[in-house]
Amino acid sequence: MNTNKKKIFNDPVYGFITLPHPLIFDLVEHPWFQRLRRIRQLGLSHMVYPGALHTRFHHALGALHLTTQAIDTLRSKGQVISDEEALGVEVAILLHDIGHSPFSHALEHSIVTGISHETVSRLLMEKLNEEMGGQLDLAIRIFLGTYEKHFLHQMISSQLDMDRLDYLNRDSFYTGVLEGKIGAQRIIKMLDVFNGKLVVEEKGVYSIEKFIIARRLMYWQVYLHKTVLAAEQLLVKILLRAKELVTKGERLFATPDFQFFLENNFEESDFVRNPELLNRYAKLDDYDVFTSIKVWADHSDTVLSRLCKGMVNRQLYKIRMRKDPYSDLDTTNYRKTAMNAFRLSEEESHYFAFKGSISNSAYDPKGEPIRILYRDGSSIELSAASDQMEVAVLSSAIQKHFICVLPELIDNQ
Repeated sequence: MNTNKKKIFNDPVYGFITLPHPLIFDLVEHPWFQRLRRIRQLGLSHMVYPGALHTRFHHALGALHLTTQAIDTLRSKGQVISDEEALGVEVAILLHDIGHSPFSHALEHSIVTGISHETVSRLLMEKLNEEMGGQLDLAIRIFLGTYEKHFLHQMISSQLDMDRLDYLNRDSFYTGVLEGKIGAQRIIKMLDVFNGKLVVEEKGVYSIEKFIIARRLMYWQVYLHKTVLAAEQLLVKILLRAKELVTKGERLFATPDFQFFLENNFEESDFVRNPELLNRYAKLDDYDVFTSIKVWADHSDTVLSRLCKGMVNRQLYKIRMRKDPYSDLDTTNYRKTAMNAFRLSEEESHYFAFKGSISNSAYDPKGEPIRILYRDGSSIELSAASDQMEVAVLSSAIQKHFICVLPELIDNQ
């Protein structure tokens, strides 16, 4: 057993990060947390930004670091946060992504569809709590938002939480997209609590404006970049085809735990009743999925093999995006070409050409808004406090429509 639990990590974004408590060390050492080393934070974004190879392990430690700083800031302003509460927040932020599956959103739309990664995170935290004799009781209450001090939950999950502050700066650093860089340290120094909720001091309003704008830029330049979207759509289609073949009785190569979820469908109630499902889920990582895709590239099924070859060799869908929706007619000719060229059924041709849409809003004032605290003791919602038109504009959702087509279908027309 390791008795030296005062560990320091050298983080490329913040420098040295110190683990604040022996319980944090024990959680970091747990196999379920170590799995996050094998799950990339940005999924397939490295197909566009080659440096985007950082992991959810990186992100969790970074968010923990910012949380410890936020606790120090709030305490310095007279907010009472006990050592037990501080540890609860730190544990909650450390474990907030522990339920993420590999390429999580793609997997949730294809293989493990009956449960969200947020629910898996909660179930894993409850299981860890059993293993550790109830030491995570308060952390789980804070994570779920049921603890009386709501501002502690807001530090973990809100429109201005430590999760977002870390991933914007970290993703900006690793992608090289400098527009995403924000003044996280200044924002943290401007935090306070008013009427039991997290607020930002008046002099920090410009930093928050930049935070909202940076978030919008990162979504459309990185997270929803059209080529990243094409890669993610390709992965979803691969997994859907694999699931379809397995459902029809085809035996596909896969690592044991990945194959288990390919061959079965589970709901949240199944995970609650059968803890073994959690153990199997918590073994899945990027390597399970991509190893299987490499093997499937040589499968006899034309659809699966062609899609997998595209992923392995970065021959992604050609994608077009616009404000107006596409019609079925926009994909009809491509599907006909696919049916003739690859001898596909009409149903199978939908894997080779299809349409869809995406939407995003950088800030939602109708949810739990960011509030600005003035020196006279009053507070006001961000978009009303800001003298920048951008915040009001960014408060509305932007929707874009896309069409994806295999590249050889375009070449053949």
